[in-house]
Amino acid sequence: MRTLVSPGALRSPRGKVVYGVVFAGTLAVFLLAFMFPLYWVVTGAMKSPQELAQTPATLVPHEWHPETFADAWDQLSLGKYFLNTLVVAGGAWLAQLAIDVPAAFALSKLRPKFGNVVLGLMLATLMLPATALLVPTYVTVTDLPLLHLNLINSPAAVWLPAAANAFNIYLLKRFFDQIPDELIEAARLDGAGPVRTLWRIILPISRPILAVVSILAVVTAWKDFIWPLLVFPDTGKQTLSVMLQRVAIDMPLNVLVAGMVLASLPMVALFLAFQRQILAGLTAGSLKG
Repeated sequence: MRTLVSPGALRSPRGKVVYGVVFAGTLAVFLLAFMFPLYWVVTGAMKSPQELAQTPATLVPHEWHPETFADAWDQLSLGKYFLNTLVVAGGAWLAQLAIDVPAAFALSKLRPKFGNVVLGLMLATLMLPATALLVPTYVTVTDLPLLHLNLINSPAAVWLPAAANAFNIYLLKRFFDQIPDELIEAARLDGAGPVRTLWRIILPISRPILAVVSILAVVTAWKDFIWPLLVFPDTGKQTLSVMLQRVAIDMPLNVLVAGMVLASLPMVALFLAFQRQILAGLTAGSLKG
């Protein structure tokens, strides 16, 4: 295999030194690019409002104020809005798994008639900008077809539109396509129906892609702003992102930044806890067999 630098040159003392320097420099640049924004926002929360607003900005706070995080929790009533956001994100996650997994399994393994047409129509929705769907979706949740229910100020107004996600269905289908059909045939010979096959055979070996879809679903619902702003006019039922924007004008800047830091911590912890499953899921669908 041809490479930019020959293996012999890399094995030489000079090659090892150059390789180490280049590798360390590249790693340092990427680490700085990803970690500096986190450092900036965390230290910004621990500055005084005057220091945070001054120009030029200070790299290290003159005085540290870690109590700002406790002030943000109390003044912003973050506990209540964390619960609101948790209910919205958790429900959206469960709704997506309940709809997207069976849909992807049916398109991949049951192969219904016109299945490719259905998949193509699903993927075509990805070409539409999200803003173009706001009005028809809002009209739908204000008067739910057949049931004639108004879902405004209800978490179901977020759960139902999030349930059918074309991108997640495509990811799941691509993963299911790599599962040998012999497993499905063996389960069918043992008397297992489609539901039992999905539950007992497919899901246990699909944990990596389920982790990816779960992370995407939870993060999208957690950070969404426009749609919760429309469907939660009641301030007591709003999510974190909507609440932080609403109080931004009247709140001290350092308290607001501290609230943003606290609001982002669950998603950072979620990614760190499941990063292996996420990377495994992103690469598993590209492997055959």
